[in-house]
Amino acid sequence: MDLVVATRPVRPDDLRRFLRLWPRLSPETRYRRFHAPVDRLPMAAVRRLVQVDHRLREAVVAVVGDEVVGVARYDRSPDDPATADVAVVVEDGWQGVGLGRQLLRDASALAARAGVRRLTATVQADNDRVVGLVRRLLPDATVEEDAGVLLVSSPISPSTSPLPATVAG
Repeated sequence: MDLVVATRPVRPDDLRRFLRLWPRLSPETRYRRFHAPVDRLPMAAVRRLVQVDHRLREAVVAVVGDEVVGVARYDRSPDDPATADVAVVVEDGWQGVGLGRQLLRDASALAARAGVRRLTATVQADNDRVVGLVRRLLPDATVEEDAGVLLVSSPISPSTSPLPATVAG
């Protein structure tokens, strides 16, 4: 049986889904996402992840059934709203099947429609999976190493194409 993974913008009612996702993330996945050993997120942090204004801050979730299995988000720079920092996390059991790629594409498309022209990200230098993802999806990105992390900066083009509703898993 094929599972269908739907991607959509985050909603306030995703709070419980985020809380259920957290324990399904391995310590390594949490470390790679937050660049620190994070055992638990305070409720205020979870609320901030779910409550976005869909303009300066946006998030896209991947949902299977009633569970969030991945999230991509961007936060626009207060100094330069045409630039946004992007981050992606995918539940361990769903890694390696193209879900991170789909989430990054969706978040990038939403960012482009909102007027973002440059995406930035901080990636651990040994995170081969994400480095490969960046090289495939953001071929014009510049990547600079700084103290064991990679600073990624990539132009994005305005987009008017619709977001896909689902991806097969």
